Amino acid sequence: MDVLTSAVTLLMDWQVLLALLVGSIGGVIIGAIPGVGAAVAIAILLPATFAMPPLVGLVMLLGIYGSSMYGGALPAVLINTPGTAVNALTTYDGYPMTQNGEARRAVALAYSASFFGGVFSIICLMLLAPLLAKVAPHFGSREIFLAALLGIILVVLAHRGQVFAAGMLASFGIFLQTIGLEPITYSRQFTFGQTWLTSGVDLIVVVLGLFALSQAFLLLVQPDETPKIKSVSGSLLSGLKELWLYKRVATVSSGFGVLMGMIPGVGEFTAQFMSYTYAQKTSKTPELFGKGAPEGLIASEAANNAVPAAAMIPLLALGIPGEALTAMMLTVFYVHNVIPGPQLFQGQMDFVMALYLALLVLNVIVLVFLIFSTNVLTRIIELPTRLIGVTILLLGFVGVYSLRNSLTDCALAAGFGVFGVILKRLNLPIVPIILGMVLGGIMETKLRSAMPRVKTPWDMIDRPISMIIFVMILLVIGLHIRTLIRDWRNPPRDVDTDIHLTQEGDL
Repeated sequence: MDVLTSAVTLLMDWQVLLALLVGSIGGVIIGAIPGVGAAVAIAILLPATFAMPPLVGLVMLLGIYGSSMYGGALPAVLINTPGTAVNALTTYDGYPMTQNGEARRAVALAYSASFFGGVFSIICLMLLAPLLAKVAPHFGSREIFLAALLGIILVVLAHRGQVFAAGMLASFGIFLQTIGLEPITYSRQFTFGQTWLTSGVDLIVVVLGLFALSQAFLLLVQPDETPKIKSVSGSLLSGLKELWLYKRVATVSSGFGVLMGMIPGVGEFTAQFMSYTYAQKTSKTPELFGKGAPEGLIASEAANNAVPAAAMIPLLALGIPGEALTAMMLTVFYVHNVIPGPQLFQGQMDFVMALYLALLVLNVIVLVFLIFSTNVLTRIIELPTRLIGVTILLLGFVGVYSLRNSLTDCALAAGFGVFGVILKRLNLPIVPIILGMVLGGIMETKLRSAMPRVKTPWDMIDRPISMIIFVMILLVIGLHIRTLIRDWRNPPRDVDTDIHLTQEGDL
């Protein structure tokens, strides 16, 4: 009870509340604009949060992270264009409902399912917090090294059909992290005689280049578009009442979101498709899915909004981010010398609980804001895409230059921006690079800390938790190999058709 009281006191600071309000409303607006997304916004704001107190900066970023998916549902439902990537599945049933004249109902259900998923996951994690506080201290250097290795493996294997490319890009991220002065003996690594590489490649420069500048470049080279959206009339509170009719789907989907969010590298997409599949298989009208089924819309939105709070678990308990957005947040911790991991749960449990309470308040703020401002947001969505691109480009370069007042950083960010465009054009993942940089640094530090106590390879896994993680690594790799063998022996029936159609299209 004392921890909860202390957490509420931390949250009641006017700066924290203001950051929460700005982050929540700003995240909704950013999420509603197709082509921007939370990753771009967080990348741009990241340098500014370094000057803020740690809780203020993190609450602002959490506000954007947790609320962007609410806003992303609006264009997904109304114009069949997801505001953020994770709202893509929402278009399957949300837009058909709009075409059937049920736009208000679809928007109301999307908001209500998002609110339910967000609150459900936060309550689950607040109940889990005492257990995490007991388990986290048992993680030493060896356990965290193995957990980080498991995280990289999961991130790579999560990109089905692109595992090799994801592995190469994650390795590239690990390599980028090693450039500069080596932390123990301060000798130069991979600088190739270039003095400007001595300080290394800054993670924020890479993040801003790959996410913000690359998106700006894409928006600037594409034809200028101004989407047209009709206003939504009627009360949106009806969605909360109707959600009760589909409480089973909402609860199970939120549960999938919590479970998938806690596993590094899995995230919203896996949770969504598992939830959507469950909803379709258990529905009395499975034939309506993809044609305007309310259960499909609820499954998608409840699952993806349950993930953000769950994704904070590996970040706070072990200092291991599960995806790009939490990797960005990790830098805010390090800048303020607040080290996530077992010590955080032992010594600053009130700080952890304050973050969870902030997420809870965030969902309430966002729901109230959306109920009264949906039609205002539809006007914001109609901004020309090139105007958005120029704004992102300007803010991105300002953010990069503000880090170290370095034009070299700006040039590097521009280079990574071009590289990001190439990756997007080739449909290759960007996230493995960022997680490779973050998790590679964690692995290097923890391995060096563990080595004085490791005389044989067996010493790395001679404790219960390290053995469990090692077995999980073997199991994950084994299951992936089994899947590859099964797919090789039993190829999909439509492979020949797909190849034939592709060849016809090329002709």
